[in-house]
Amino acid sequence: MFRRRARPDQDPADLDDLEDEQATDPAGGPWDSDLVPDDGLERVDLGSLRVPPREGAELRLQVDENTGEVQSVMLAAEEGALELRAFAAPRNGDLWSEVRPQIAADISRHGGTAGEREGRFGTELVCQMQVVLPDGTQAMQPSRIVGVNGARWLLRGTFLGQPAVEPETAGDWEDALASVVVHRGSYAMPAGDALPLTLPDDAQRLS
Repeated sequence: MFRRRARPDQDPADLDDLEDEQATDPAGGPWDSDLVPDDGLERVDLGSLRVPPREGAELRLQVDENTGEVQSVMLAAEEGALELRAFAAPRNGDLWSEVRPQIAADISRHGGTAGEREGRFGTELVCQMQVVLPDGTQAMQPSRIVGVNGARWLLRGTFLGQPAVEPETAGDWEDALASVVVHRGSYAMPAGDALPLTLPDDAQRLS
């Protein structure tokens, strides 16, 4: 089922660790780039994230206007959206358990609420976040935030719209998250730093 590819500077035993870690994952993904399933999916290469397009959804990049850096990836459709971000994490750590209460506290400080539930990927946050609408008025936006610990990475997915308020019908959206591949890279990074995202070679593939 898997293609195991060792880099020249990588200990083959690391791949064994990855295989054990991913093979026991009940969610069946997301995947590390060193252990990609032979699922036939074509994925858009965005640097640290390789994301398969989803039928009926648009693949968008959130870009910082000041720096030009890509901040996050979003799959957006009429009924909802999934925002994706990846972060460096310690080996064999549980960064999601560390940052989850911090995210909840930050949402609360900004006038929202956040509670926990058990879902397909483990403990997740169910949130109501205060946002400013284009007309300047404030509203509460529901979201569901999922964290997946990988091999020295954390993938965070934020569901918006229908996938957030009706998780029992969000199977296709959760499949989209599970099919993402994370490329951590071999360079050292502090835990919690965002993994770099890049524009694809062919920007037309985003439409």
